[in-house]
Formats: sequence, C-alpha cells, structure tokens
Amino acid sequence: MGRGRAKAKQTKVARELKYFSPDTDLSALERELHTQTHSGDTADERSWEDDDDGQWPSGRR
Repeated sequence: MGRGRAKAKQTKVARELKYFSPDTDLSALERELHTQTHSGDTADERSWEDDDDGQWPSGRR
C-alpha cells in the first residue's frame, strides 16, 4: 500500500519537468549540430548500411 509518497514525488517531478523551461543556448546548439553534420559517417551509421542485405539473422526465433 505505501505508494502514495512515491506517486506524489513522481507527480511533483513530472510537473516540474512540464512547466520548467530553461534558457536555451542556441549558439552552443548550433555549434553542436554543425560538428555532427560535418564529422562524416559514424561507426553506427556504417554498421547499419553494411547490414542492409535484406536477410534476417540466422538466430531469429
């Protein structure tokens, strides 16, 4: 039964997240996006492209 206190805390945190809007540093965001787009392919992107052969893995259930 003792869920009331935990639920109240979750509600409080959710409310804070919903209504709190911190100041956004747009210049930092622009720098971050600029470095991501010009860094080339990442290892994750290359692995997805390599795996796109249209077949399922043999260990599929």
